[in-house]
Amino acid sequence: MDGFRHVLVSRVKLLAKHHSIENCEIGEDTVVRDFVNLYGCRIGKGCKIAAYVEIQRDVVIGDRCKIEAFAFIPTGVTVEDEVFIGPHACFTNDRFPKAIGDWSSTPTLVRKGASVGANATVVCGVTIGEGALVAAGAVVTKDVPPNAVVAGNPAKIIGERGTRD
Repeated sequence: MDGFRHVLVSRVKLLAKHHSIENCEIGEDTVVRDFVNLYGCRIGKGCKIAAYVEIQRDVVIGDRCKIEAFAFIPTGVTVEDEVFIGPHACFTNDRFPKAIGDWSSTPTLVRKGASVGANATVVCGVTIGEGALVAAGAVVTKDVPPNAVVAGNPAKIIGERGTRD
């Protein structure tokens, strides 16, 4: 289990031969697939982390989350329990990125039970409300209310999700 020595785990299913996992805390019954890059993050119990996912330092992922292939979750993002993050979803963490000089991370929060669709981009500094749905390809630039369905660029409310069971 080379590369896994710094991970605090209990019954993690590491289904990966090729990975970079360092200084992470990963909860029991979480499944981690091949070609992931996880460092300095905390991932809850019963999660599914697909191939080619990157989760950076100080990110917190709650319990029973599903993060699909090629998702990018940088420093500053907090994901609560039972969140779905679709393939190629991308979060940002710097409002004014530049190649040289100082930068600062702006926090983003994804509340319990929210879903972020494939190829969606979430600009830092927003909160995606509990049970909300971000449609595939949407660009989220403002807070999303609980149970709202948003789509487009920039994302706008197009409906409402029913209450969760």
